Amino acid sequence: MGGSALAQQPAQPLPSLGANLAQTSVSGVSSGGFMAAQVATAYSSRIMGVGVIAGGPYYCAGSYPQASLLQTAVTTCMAPVSAAVAADGKTSFRNAAAFAQQGLIDPVAQLARQRVYLFSGAKDSTVRPVVVDAVQQFYLLAGAPAGQLRYHKSPDAGHGFITANPDSAPCDATTYPFINNCGFNQSQELLRHIYPDKQAPAAQGALGGELIQFDQREFIRGTHSSMDATGYAYIPQACRNGNCAVHVAFHGCRQGASMVGPAFYGRTGYNEFADRNALIVLYPQVHPSQGVPANPLGCWDFWGYSGDDPQHPTFHTRAAPQMAAVMAMVERLGQPAARP
Repeated sequence: MGGSALAQQPAQPLPSLGANLAQTSVSGVSSGGFMAAQVATAYSSRIMGVGVIAGGPYYCAGSYPQASLLQTAVTTCMAPVSAAVAADGKTSFRNAAAFAQQGLIDPVAQLARQRVYLFSGAKDSTVRPVVVDAVQQFYLLAGAPAGQLRYHKSPDAGHGFITANPDSAPCDATTYPFINNCGFNQSQELLRHIYPDKQAPAAQGALGGELIQFDQREFIRGTHSSMDATGYAYIPQACRNGNCAVHVAFHGCRQGASMVGPAFYGRTGYNEFADRNALIVLYPQVHPSQGVPANPLGCWDFWGYSGDDPQHPTFHTRAAPQMAAVMAMVERLGQPAARP
């Protein structure tokens, strides 16, 4: 179903599909890359693989306690003026270990089993490669074997999600909707790394599954989440019978459906791979919000705007409104499928 036709359909409840949640993974670009790293760390016992595209390490915004979380997020975690004040994997891992000891996130020992895909573009001035380097450092400190880490450093790419679609922006662009043509399908590259037993799809053709829009509101707790009322999911026909893996794909800033329509959830290649490999893809959504919470670009929260108590931010813990909502969606997909 196309994006325009989908928009005319009423949002349905997210179905229970008996998914195999031991095979749950996450990925994202830009703020979605930060969110993917955050979910993979906070819920490390439940996430087996992660893809971070133009994003930084866990709790990057808390790297320098003397600065505000927002100030650190937009400098240290995006475009640091020097390596001395850049995102630091050692600091992020130390913070993760401390939060795990407090019971705020899962044990860091679980990180070593994850399969990790990283991507940075040398022409990305929004989230510079040194920030993505810190994610690699984080996972090496966590004990991830080198064979489980793949870091694709592109000399040509700007800031965006990568496709082989000639209709996408040029490879070196940093422009709305932040989907660039660099001659390969990034969704397939990262998913084949996370799931090495799965295969690339054949030539483009009609999809056999169903792209649905579902009501996110039942999963949201709190009043400042900036999460949209509607999310999306691609469900291959084979996954109606249960036991499929689940992949969560996080859009970037200014890239949610409320701003770019189906560009991310319908045209980045995830669905084609999912159709070939019986994989459910979940596309949770945030939208721009003004005032409180202050999220004018529709970014995922990696600096603390989403909590009800700004003096005690929880965005980096299992209590985070956005992460808890997304993991509740994943849990729904894992519940036994309804039988006719």
